[in-house]
Amino acid sequence: RGRLKHQYPHSWRSKKPVIFRNTPQWFISMDTPLASVTGATATGRGGNAPTLRQTALGEIERVEWVPTSGQNRITGMIENRPDWVVSRQRAWGVPIAVFRNVETEQVIPGPGFAGNEELVRRIETAFHEAGADVWFEAGARERFLKGLVPDTELGQWEQVRDVLDVWFDSGSTHAFTMEDAEAFPGLAGIRRQLDGGPDRVMYLEGSDQHRGWFHSSLLESCGTRLRAPYDVVLTHGFVLDEKGQKMSKSLGNVVAPQDVMKTTGADILRLWVAASDYSDDLRIGPEILKTFAETYRKLRNSLRWMLGALAHFDADKDTIALGDMPELERLMLHELARLDGEVRDAYRTYEYRKVVSLLSQFMNTELSAFYFDIRKDTLYCEAPSSLKRKAALTVIDQIFRTVSVWLAPILSFTTEEAWGHRYPEAVSVHLEVFPDIPAEWRADVLAERWEKLRRIRSVVTGALEIERAQKRIGSSLEAHPVIHVTDAELLAVANGVDLAELCITSAATLTADASPAGAFTLPDVPGVAVEPRRAEGRKCARSWRITPDVGADVAYPDLSQRDAEAVREIDAMVRA
Repeated sequence: RGRLKHQYPHSWRSKKPVIFRNTPQWFISMDTPLASVTGATATGRGGNAPTLRQTALGEIERVEWVPTSGQNRITGMIENRPDWVVSRQRAWGVPIAVFRNVETEQVIPGPGFAGNEELVRRIETAFHEAGADVWFEAGARERFLKGLVPDTELGQWEQVRDVLDVWFDSGSTHAFTMEDAEAFPGLAGIRRQLDGGPDRVMYLEGSDQHRGWFHSSLLESCGTRLRAPYDVVLTHGFVLDEKGQKMSKSLGNVVAPQDVMKTTGADILRLWVAASDYSDDLRIGPEILKTFAETYRKLRNSLRWMLGALAHFDADKDTIALGDMPELERLMLHELARLDGEVRDAYRTYEYRKVVSLLSQFMNTELSAFYFDIRKDTLYCEAPSSLKRKAALTVIDQIFRTVSVWLAPILSFTTEEAWGHRYPEAVSVHLEVFPDIPAEWRADVLAERWEKLRRIRSVVTGALEIERAQKRIGSSLEAHPVIHVTDAELLAVANGVDLAELCITSAATLTADASPAGAFTLPDVPGVAVEPRRAEGRKCARSWRITPDVGADVAYPDLSQRDAEAVREIDAMVRA
């Protein structure tokens, strides 16, 4: 006597042992030439009519699989699977609506039966009128076979009471959702042209569906239409909790989408989905969502700031031509043009994570922390007639339009709200297409020049951060940095540039002199040193810049000369 411990399969739902029993099943052959069933004229390997297996394997090669590992996975399943079992011994389900002759084993509807067409019509009509359960009603055999077989032979025909495997049901859905235009009048809008290419249909589900829905859909469609029902198959992992555990009600670690939407909104949930690596399992929980809530807040704030800046901008009257724009505005248009190709490619290859990364970096770093920060003084303090101010608004208008449409597939509700505020007459941002970026916006030489200027700026910013930390200044506008540039290339780039505007200080001095001891430097920007000094003069009550010309205009004693002229223009507009 001994004790043997082994694993035994249990039902994942009831946790009880699985009982196996041998029962008759219905199969579809994987290796019978399809011509004998479908009248197919295509040829398979060796020049013969293709089998279901051959047809499916050929279609797998045609279909785009995202990620690509999905192709190998389903290929192995199709290559090695036995015949396709399509029945299931259940007490419910869609019936296998055929009759079997108990003496000859003939199956009808089927080859060699003269009444096939009428029998199929009767079954279809009955199912349409009363549902599939009509098959199991008393007298169904006589109802369907009366007049199609001799009355004396009715007793030989057994009504098959087996039901279809539910995977066969799901695998047939393409026939009703993609092809039945009469039943679904809106079908014409389902297939869309992608970048002028052919119509493409995508199936999207979890990675377990290579054995399920993707698999049964492929075989059903190849057997009846000699092609896969899809052109692209995208698979994703499963959602786990923050610790990487499977969500379970018993563990209490389920994160319900409805709860997330109540507390943070649907767009944060959408942002989490888009920013996750869906090719692997995805983790979600309160702490993870906090991170995405902060990312979302920054994106939303950028859109909101642009809306505020554009509130009084009339594009028809105030738009500035590209050739008349300052370099900084042309640089930002260049950045849009550069991003355009990357964003389109990322969407085209379903890399939504890359889209979120590209746009977050652009809006947080290039816009909020750089361009918007520099141009706030121009937007808030320059005169309404200022060309620089109009140029900035022209560019912000283009940025808003482009970024809103780029973000719309991900932040669908936020962009819809923002779009409606900017364009009240528009129907929806989701009816817009990605804008065509003019080729002349690309300015690679200008971008290289500004990359060098930004390296100089980084040294100034670093020096001012120390001054703020030491409480020697409050805002950067209290500073007048002396910038020592001994690198000839960087010096040539910086000459003629308003470095005070670039560094957001009240003044700045550029010199080629060697830096004094103790000047601030950065290891990765050799040849640049900054000597921080305080700005001299009085503080302008409007711009907060400290300049010697504050009070030069007696009509506006608290303003700098520039701000006094701007206010005078505004006052004249108000009086008019």
